[in-house]
Amino acid sequence: MEEEFLFEFSDDAQRSVERYEEMIRNQDQYFFDAQAFENIIDYYIEKSDPVKALQVTDYAVNQHPYAAVFLVKQAQLYFVTDQIERAFLALQKAELLEASEAEIYILRGNIYNSLERYQEALENFQIALAFAETTDEILLQIAYVYQNMLDYEQAIVYIKRSLEQDMENKDGLYELAFCYDILDKQEESIKFYQEYIDNDPYSYAAWYNLANSYHKLDLFEKAIDAYDYAILIKDNFASAYYNKGNALVQLDRFAEAIEVYKQTFEYEPPNADTYCAIGECYEKLDLMDEARAYYKKSVKMDPKMADAWFGIGVTLNFEERYFESLHFYRKALELDDENPDFWFAMADAFYKLGQIEESIEAYYKVLEFNPVDIEAWLDFSTVLYEQGRLLEASETILDGIKNNPDAAELYYRMVAYLFALGEKNDALVYLETALVTDPDKHYILFEYLPQLQDNGSIIEVINRYVK
Repeated sequence: MEEEFLFEFSDDAQRSVERYEEMIRNQDQYFFDAQAFENIIDYYIEKSDPVKALQVTDYAVNQHPYAAVFLVKQAQLYFVTDQIERAFLALQKAELLEASEAEIYILRGNIYNSLERYQEALENFQIALAFAETTDEILLQIAYVYQNMLDYEQAIVYIKRSLEQDMENKDGLYELAFCYDILDKQEESIKFYQEYIDNDPYSYAAWYNLANSYHKLDLFEKAIDAYDYAILIKDNFASAYYNKGNALVQLDRFAEAIEVYKQTFEYEPPNADTYCAIGECYEKLDLMDEARAYYKKSVKMDPKMADAWFGIGVTLNFEERYFESLHFYRKALELDDENPDFWFAMADAFYKLGQIEESIEAYYKVLEFNPVDIEAWLDFSTVLYEQGRLLEASETILDGIKNNPDAAELYYRMVAYLFALGEKNDALVYLETALVTDPDKHYILFEYLPQLQDNGSIIEVINRYVK
């Protein structure tokens, strides 16, 4: 690393560094001009050695007491080494020497921002705007302060002002997307990026952010087109390939998604997320061996990848290896113990293994974490019903209805349980509610208890609602 760095520095700069280090070894005092000192300071900053860089600024300030640049550098280094008071003091001295130096106010603004003293940060950035030759970066810094203040509308104003000066500023484009996202203003975001692209059709960052906005509005076809433009302009744009893969998944185009995900490996090292996403696509295509291979790659790379541990369990479950699947579901739950999908899979595997009490416990967890999962309420009540626990089954569905008052499936199921319990009048009341909620789903009742097709009072009520 060091040799590579030395190669980047000019011979003059290198000689200055060697001469400085010789001076330190000899405990002597050599004179350096201002440019030499700047080179030596930059050398240590590049080497991530702020302590040595600070030591150089001491010599520089002593030899060049009227050069504000060294006091600013010193303040910057005090800031990164958490010596805030000294940083402020150095900036104060610099301001006395050269009050029109924009860097003084930019740095002071950044320090105040880090201390969450936002008003003082904004005041300093405003002063910097008056003195700086180019202001696009300062405008972006002001936007960051407003973001920290959670004033995203004002942040957008300053990001746009920054982009007016530098159309190529990728940071600005991404920050703008972030603010629109926080404010949930995807339509405004789309309008801005479309106008931006009209002015700069070769901005891959603008196409990428436009695609992300389409994606968030579930306009997946449009998102894919915009990702394609971003990739066309920047063919090594790994994030665009990855997000395009996600959009293809949303359209159930799993085979295409796999190819796109794999393309990211040409431009960045494979990561656990991408391996897991590929695994999920193979799983959706019922190619369980391939799915499991990619899930295993994912957890090997990142053992904390809960979705991949879960995926391995799903592939085993598909092959009716229920006992083995439990091990992997448990691994997933160790990492994310409030995930209702993981608990649902556990409940199902326990049920298939005949471990009914464990299945019931797991269903309680599913519904604790996701009380709006209609399928889970139905499945849980079925397990209870099959155990002859009719009253518990009906009480479970009643809880489900309280959490999902518009779910016709739950009302129809309640009718079946009430008939099984001999509570015919209550059953007919629930049947009316079910038919009012969704008459087309009345077939559910007969799927569950076919014998009810011969029940005159049920058929009579249904005929009133279903022509």
